Parts: sequence; structure tokens; C-alpha cells
Amino acid sequence: MKPRPTQYILGLGSNLGNREDYLAKALNAIGLITGTEILAISPAVDSDPVGYADQPNFLNLCCLITSELNGPELIAQTLAIEAQLGRVRTAERNGPRCVDIDILFQSQGTIDSPELTLPHPRWSSRSFVIIPLRHLLQTPPLANDPQWAWLRTEVAGLPTSSAGLRAWNGPTPWNLPTS
Repeated sequence: MKPRPTQYILGLGSNLGNREDYLAKALNAIGLITGTEILAISPAVDSDPVGYADQPNFLNLCCLITSELNGPELIAQTLAIEAQLGRVRTAERNGPRCVDIDILFQSQGTIDSPELTLPHPRWSSRSFVIIPLRHLLQTPPLANDPQWAWLRTEVAGLPTSSAGLRAWNGPTPWNLPTS
């Protein structure tokens, strides 16, 4: 019997070039990973940079996927997607990037390995993650799913500031799942 696919919540961001195009290409590539399906995508937010301020604003969103891959296999795939899209990793951890794909959570619990730590260790201190995540958790695949009740409760209780964040009203060339 084939194991049930794991649900993952990802955070995506871009602040170089055509940001919405990079996010669309990244989402498309994620949807093409064997055994992986995108179930929901949050609205995007335009956000001021955090940590390293001398760079363009980011466009951020979250998405829910299911995948037959385990966490380390999925992170290898997302890192490959970043590289294919032209991401160059530099010493500046919070520096500019054409695309960033973070695995934030998985439905199967926690991971603490050299490749991946889940939940993502800094998610709850980042309004550019929390705001899209709040929207994502209200979508039909997640709104009443008991395995994510703990996250809905935690996110609802987090203080957030919308300072430095703006709703994205520009183009969204990615395809939203329909159900």
C-alpha cells in the first residue's frame, strides 16, 4: 500500500526582476515535482526587506502542497528549482534573490536534520509569512482540517504588524487551484 502523501506549507518570495513571474515559475515547477500537487495559494503581499534593508521589496505568498516526497527529498527539489530559476546564494543570508522557497511546515510533525528544520525556525517572527499564512489557513483544504488546528490557533494568537506590508494588487500569473 502506498503511504498517504504528506501536506507541506511553503513560503515563497522574490525581490529581483519580475517578481510575480519568478513566483509563477516557481509554483509551476513545484507542481511538476513527481507525486506533488498544489492545493491552495494565498494572496501575495508586497513587503519591505527584513534584515538587509538595502534591496528591493519582496513579493511573498504561501502555498499548500501534498507530496509523496519526505522533507529532505522535497528540500532538495526546491533548492534545485531555485537554482534553475537563477538564484545565486551569497554570504548575505537575507540578501536579494530572484526566488526563495522555504518549507515552513509538514503535516507529519517536526523535522530536525542538517538539511531541514520544521517548523521553520523563524516563521513566527515574520509578518510577511504570518499574513499570507492566515489567508491560506482559511482556504477550503485547510479551514476545517483537524491536523492543522494547532497552527490555526497559533497563527491567530500571534501579534502582527502590517507595517512594511501591502496587499499585492498587481498581476498574479500563477494558477490558483479550483475546487
